[in-house]
Amino acid sequence: MSSALARVALSAYRWVGFGLYPVMRPYLAIRAAKGKEERGRRRERFGHASVERPAGPLVWFHAASVGETNAVSPLIREVRRRGINVILTTGTVTSARVARDRLGDTVIHQYVPLDLKPTISRFLDYWRPDLAVMAESEIWPMTIIELGARQIAQVLVNGRMSDRSFARWKKRPAIADALFEKFSLVVAQSDVDAERFRTLGALPVLVTGNLKVETDAPPYDPATLAGYLGQLGDRKTWAAISTFEGEEIAAGAVHRMLKERTGLLTIVVPRHPERGDVIEAALVAKGLKVARRTRNDPLTADTDIFLGDTIGEMGLYLRMTEIAFVGRSLLGEGGQNPIEPAMLGCAVLSGPNVQNFRDSYQSLAKSGGAKMVRDVEMLAKGVGYLLAHDEMRRRMIDAGQDTVHEMRGALVDTLRGLEPYLNPLTVKARLHPRET
Repeated sequence: MSSALARVALSAYRWVGFGLYPVMRPYLAIRAAKGKEERGRRRERFGHASVERPAGPLVWFHAASVGETNAVSPLIREVRRRGINVILTTGTVTSARVARDRLGDTVIHQYVPLDLKPTISRFLDYWRPDLAVMAESEIWPMTIIELGARQIAQVLVNGRMSDRSFARWKKRPAIADALFEKFSLVVAQSDVDAERFRTLGALPVLVTGNLKVETDAPPYDPATLAGYLGQLGDRKTWAAISTFEGEEIAAGAVHRMLKERTGLLTIVVPRHPERGDVIEAALVAKGLKVARRTRNDPLTADTDIFLGDTIGEMGLYLRMTEIAFVGRSLLGEGGQNPIEPAMLGCAVLSGPNVQNFRDSYQSLAKSGGAKMVRDVEMLAKGVGYLLAHDEMRRRMIDAGQDTVHEMRGALVDTLRGLEPYLNPLTVKARLHPRET
């Protein structure tokens, strides 16, 4: 595709956005009815501000969902320490709660405006950010174009380019070049990601590692943990976390294979807790007794499955076990982040489909902190072996924690790359101090 055709395609995208604008209100109303939007804050999705813009320099951070929000939180804290205002946009209700828990009122939170010309223009006209920092793989054409038109520097941090996304962009090289060239800087997670961004037209590109390694361990309530551990007694446990459809049933199958000889409790933490009713019904249909966190069900001697159907309590669930299978990898595609379970002292198991977190898994597998399984039977054998062999389980845990420690450094390197953009704002903030 030529550059002229790319301009035509992007112009068409813009006009399609104008056409879609009137139908977005009922669409968001439907999402709100399903709990996927906050009813009282839907205007933010159209670029309407719900709070006043503070005086002084302002950096706009965007993190799509929970993982990205956790990843950029340490970076945001460093920016705030310089006296620079921060507005953080996220795209999901869950990530908004995580932002509130992690950052409190130190930042302004808004829901990200829809990638339509009227909404993006309204958002940028009001907030007037001095710098835009996007996390991981957030490539929104109209947002990028409007930032470029206003000559606002835009940086992609913790940049990741999946196999599927790279293949899709390569089919449209002129469009990719027209968009990626507008980034002032791309900070990539790995050499592979960096080369992909360069191929698509991004320059300069810096490799720093994964910011998710820099995050604090997920929080937990000590009293709640003590209560559950007291109910468990000496029962053995394992967890299937960040599971997608079908993997909860797989976890139930593993439980049935092992429970007679281990007295096992299986902890299941779905990636989408709102699926709790469906998951419980499916497990009960298999003859398993389910206790749910949302009901505060006790863990009795005959409880088979503890269903962690809450948001923001991964720190609790992972501290209840030393073995964690990470989902979206056995029956799903792409995998989920293995860093948190490794950080919190779990031997990590995963299916083979971990393309989106390839580098993290390669590092953990190389050190012995993670093992890959092909199917449910192999998963059951792996869990059973680790439950029965304390020395091997401890060896995997130690290797995982050592690997996470060795992977650190991305925050310092990312800040170093951002210095040319942050230093002028730091000076401006100090010359014109404002109330915080």
